[in-house]
Amino acid sequence: MTTHSLDGRKVLIAGGGKNLGGLISRQAAAAGADVAIHYNSESSRAEAETTLADVRAAGRTGVLLTGDLTDPDTVARVFDEARDSLGGLDVAVNTVGKVLRKPIAETSETEYDEMFDVNAKSAYFFIKEAGRTLNDGGKVITIVTALLAAFTDGYSTYAGGKSPVEHFTRAAAKEFAPRGISVTAVAPGPMDTPFFYGQETPERVEFHKSQAMGNQLTQIEDIAPIVRFLASEGWWITGQTIFANGGYTTR
Repeated sequence: MTTHSLDGRKVLIAGGGKNLGGLISRQAAAAGADVAIHYNSESSRAEAETTLADVRAAGRTGVLLTGDLTDPDTVARVFDEARDSLGGLDVAVNTVGKVLRKPIAETSETEYDEMFDVNAKSAYFFIKEAGRTLNDGGKVITIVTALLAAFTDGYSTYAGGKSPVEHFTRAAAKEFAPRGISVTAVAPGPMDTPFFYGQETPERVEFHKSQAMGNQLTQIEDIAPIVRFLASEGWWITGQTIFANGGYTTR
């Protein structure tokens, strides 16, 4: 019987230096994986270095990689460097995203392009390069959003930009299946991180809390174990979007 675990696996985590990505990096190392930690720019380097130190303190190999993943050539380079540094790749996790709350009537073309570049284009080429680079039996996991199941205002370019990732996930799951590679998406509710608070008023924060169990936002500690499960024992789940949001939305 095949054992599915992270012990000895090689993992690339995009946006892996802080917040949810940082916790996934640390938990993967604690489970026995070697970790390539991607961060976007110098502004997040210090946090990525702290996460790298935690990975190494767990006795695992860790490397830092950087670059703007809206550029397909950069995505390819990051995957190549991760594979070469770790001696192969088994799991690729994409936590990268950008949020904007703004009415459609006030959204500029530049804002539209930026949101779809970060949330859709980068995810597409991340999945593409994972299919090129991962070992057989690999796992690809993308973080999307519970707003995919919401009927709400303001988040047209955020939820809209994440929406295509569901279809990318399904297509890749079929295309990569002959190699035993699973492809899944996880849809958290609004998370208790700086990523969320800049878009909302205190009153709306309280509203979002009221829509989930326990009157609280999603915590990164709620999501990282699901990612870890999908990368190990949950390998048989593929082509799915898993809503993990305390009942914030459902479908």
